[in-house]
Amino acid sequence: MTALPKPVDLAIEGMTCAACVARVEKALGSVPGVAKAEVNLATKTARVESDGAPVAALVEAIEAIGFDAAPLVQSEPGVDDNRALARAAKAKRDALFGLALAAPFLIGMMGLPFGRDFMPPVLVQFALASALQFWLGWRFYEGAVKALRAGAATMDLLVALGTTAAYGLSLWMWRTAVAHGHAPHLYFESSAVVITFVLVGKWLEERATSETAEAIRALGSLRPAMARLVTETGEREIPIGQVQIGDLIAMRAGERIAVDGIIVDGAGNIDEAAVTGESLPVSRSMGDPVIGGTTNLDGRIVVRTTAIGAETVLAKVIRLVESAQASKAPVQQKVDQIAAVFVPIVLVIAASTFAFWLWQADAETALIHAVSVLVIACPCALGLATPTAILAATGVAAKKGILVRDARALEQAGDINAVIFDKTGTLTEGAMQIAAVVPAHGVMRETLLSDAAALEAGSDHPLAKALRDAASEPRGILTEFHAVPGGIAGRVDGRFLLLGNGRALRDAGIELGTLAVEAERAIAAGQGVSYLADAERKTALGLIAFFDAPRASARDAVAQLHTLGVSVTMLTGDSTGAAEAVARMIGIDRVMAEAQPEDKERIVREAVAAGGIVAMVGDGINDAPALAAASVGIAMGGGTDVAIKTAGLTLMRNEPLLVPDAIRLARRTGSTIKRGLFWAFAYNVVGIPLAAAGYLSPVFAGAAMALSSVSVVLNALTLRR
Repeated sequence: MTALPKPVDLAIEGMTCAACVARVEKALGSVPGVAKAEVNLATKTARVESDGAPVAALVEAIEAIGFDAAPLVQSEPGVDDNRALARAAKAKRDALFGLALAAPFLIGMMGLPFGRDFMPPVLVQFALASALQFWLGWRFYEGAVKALRAGAATMDLLVALGTTAAYGLSLWMWRTAVAHGHAPHLYFESSAVVITFVLVGKWLEERATSETAEAIRALGSLRPAMARLVTETGEREIPIGQVQIGDLIAMRAGERIAVDGIIVDGAGNIDEAAVTGESLPVSRSMGDPVIGGTTNLDGRIVVRTTAIGAETVLAKVIRLVESAQASKAPVQQKVDQIAAVFVPIVLVIAASTFAFWLWQADAETALIHAVSVLVIACPCALGLATPTAILAATGVAAKKGILVRDARALEQAGDINAVIFDKTGTLTEGAMQIAAVVPAHGVMRETLLSDAAALEAGSDHPLAKALRDAASEPRGILTEFHAVPGGIAGRVDGRFLLLGNGRALRDAGIELGTLAVEAERAIAAGQGVSYLADAERKTALGLIAFFDAPRASARDAVAQLHTLGVSVTMLTGDSTGAAEAVARMIGIDRVMAEAQPEDKERIVREAVAAGGIVAMVGDGINDAPALAAASVGIAMGGGTDVAIKTAGLTLMRNEPLLVPDAIRLARRTGSTIKRGLFWAFAYNVVGIPLAAAGYLSPVFAGAAMALSSVSVVLNALTLRR
């Protein structure tokens, strides 16, 4: 058998409640090789992480407990297979048919409070109720039979038992009435209206699920179907799937950019709002990167393709959103545990209700009250409260330019009470400007810059770019390279040179000499300082002072975090003076400077161990250990792939204001989930005793049950505002 990829998504049909979710997860977990299985009721999918578990074994395990399953295969991330849309369309048809068949009952019930009987003739009642019971309601029987075969209890079983009891009671009373020549009130409307309410509730649930998947569909539709390939003989259109890395693709003004790549000809303003959430167009010219799915507003540009298919930024964004929507928040795991025992408890309560009223009254009264208990106890709302909120929140976050890796990260983000920022590229622009070059006695300025640039030849650090831009050609030849605490070292034209901060020179036993005064002056002005030294001769060759301006929104972002009750710390490898100067500008009180990657990871881990819910915000490879150690890692979208893959949240643009935005959204999501669970539990806690005591008829119990699901879904959709 073919081994599954890790992870694999399965489409599952037939799940109706949280109890179903628990059963499917248990069945998947029993398959050898499965490490983890998460089932989402809202999306009707399962995500399975396995070590060699075959497809057939997973599908067989799900089908053995009464559900249908198949691998969920999509040719491209975000290409909607229309499952959600098809389910919503079918649910709408069934609900409208149900409302049409139940309309005479609903009209007839309006007269009951006034002592008027507007019910249709008994034969019409029988025909309408039978159509609802055994046509639209047949799904409940199928689900109930599958559940019984698997030795489980589900919502389908509750609905089937309750409506069949009401329908059967009406038949028995009708037969008795005919035999005795009188016309008692029947309960065909109870079974008919309950089934209709359940169908309407399902329609609203499927509609909400379909709407909350809108973000993925919208992202998937951004990529053009065709691309304009530039060749030696001119331009020709080809399907996007035929584009290869290195191909030249042309975009005219007003067209969507077809590929990820680098502009090699032309310039223009690019609207990146759909992908990054940036509201203002950004200027791009030769040498600048562009993202597929964004819009070229003006001018013709030619782009050399650097990524295709699943490796494009758009595809990665879509996968992150899909992953978050398929994942499960910790609170939902607790709900699933409750739901697993909820339905059996309801069956016991219904049986006890029947026995009590049979003793107190008669079989008719006992059956009616037991049916009411079964109907109102359907745990749809319980299973929908968390996943619908997660679906809505991740969709909203994606539109704002915040990507959520999984539901756990979103839930934890709401509890953040401390944020630790990296400085360079996160709170600052990350584009270093050389403020001063001070060579030691006997060293030429051009030589100092050239040697420093040679050491940084293979680095992507902002300072390395500034040095390469400032240095004249030719540069020295780098033949040996080492990363050292606080800097880098290497052999340039036979000399072993060291470029780093004050700590790096102290560790190497190198004195600054007369450079110390210039260094203090630069640090006092808020500039960072790197020193170049001959490591073998233990001689300082000069210093390079540089400045990285804070981002325009950094101060506002810090102020908003303080308003949210979140403490803010800057953690950086830069010098203390440079870090404190930036901190003063943007309002950060606590600064930890000259920290190495292992220091950052240790500091973050200690903060978490001390009881804090800590977010680490960074963008570089050196931030990855700290991002992994934090309660919630937040990566800036302009950072490295390593940082982004390590983080729980990714900001699609380098905007510090998205950090407080993410925390606010996470807190709103947490509040929404709690409200949804409150209403889900409240309906059952209040409704079941009332039904058992005889204060709720099956019709009103069905209405309350449907209302509970609708209220939970509508509550989740408030996040979309």
